[in-house]
Amino acid sequence: MTEFIGMPAPRPRGVPAPPRDLQARAAELRSGREPYVLATVVRAQRPASAKAGDRALVLPDGTIEGFVGGHCAVDTVRAQSLRLLRTGQATLLRITPEVDQPREEEGLVAVGQPCLSGGTLEIFLEAVLPPVLVHVYGESPIARAFTAIGQAMGHQVAAAADPWAAIAPDTTAVLVASHGVSEEPVLRAALAAGVPYVGLIASRRRGAAVLAAVEGGDRVHVPAGLDIGATTPGEVAVSVYAQIIRLGVRRLP
Repeated sequence: MTEFIGMPAPRPRGVPAPPRDLQARAAELRSGREPYVLATVVRAQRPASAKAGDRALVLPDGTIEGFVGGHCAVDTVRAQSLRLLRTGQATLLRITPEVDQPREEEGLVAVGQPCLSGGTLEIFLEAVLPPVLVHVYGESPIARAFTAIGQAMGHQVAAAADPWAAIAPDTTAVLVASHGVSEEPVLRAALAAGVPYVGLIASRRRGAAVLAAVEGGDRVHVPAGLDIGATTPGEVAVSVYAQIIRLGVRRLP
C-alpha cells in the first residue's frame, strides 16, 4: 500500500487509541450517560513502559483511550475493566512477574506479567457508571417528592407531565403518581421498554383495576414501596426508593 507524505499510517488492530484530553473526554461520556473505567497507573517498576500518573479510559466495547502501558498490559487492563463495568466496582490491578496464577483478594487483583521483559505495574481501575435514571410521571405532591428525594439521592430524575413522553432506554425505574390520569400508556411504555422497576401509586384495589387493562401488569409494583406506615408524600417516596434499593434494581451496561 502506498503511503503519502503527511498522511499517518493506519493504526494496527489492538493498539490503543492515541491519548486525548481525557478529562474532557470523560466529561463527554458522563454527559451522554456512557459508562467507562478510569485506569490510573499508581506505581510502575522498570522496565515497564508506563509511569505513575499515566491514565486511560476503557469503554464498554473494549476501546482504550489514553495510555497505561504497552501491549503486555493492555489486554489485562481491558479484561479487568470490562469485568468491573458489570459490577460497578473499583480495584487495584497488579501486573507482575512475581505471580504465576491470578490472585484476587479484597480490593486487589494480581495477575502475571505476560512479557519476558518483566516489570511491575499497579493500576487503579474505577468503574464510572451513569447515575440511576428515574422517570416520574405525574404532577401530584407524591410525584414532586419522587423528584426531590431522587435528586437528593444522586439519581437523575426525568419528571414528565405528558403521558406520551419518551422513556430513555437506560431508565432504571418508572414511577407513576398521577392519581388516575393517563396511567395506562405510561405503564405500557415502561413494560415494553423492559424497565427493571415500575411502580404505581394506587391502592391495591384501584391498582388491580388499572392493571387489568395492561399486558404484563403483574410486573408492576402496586401498591409501590415498602410497608413502613408512610402517610406523607415524602414518606411514600422514601418507601418506594427503599424498595428499589432492597430489590437491588440497577441497569448496568
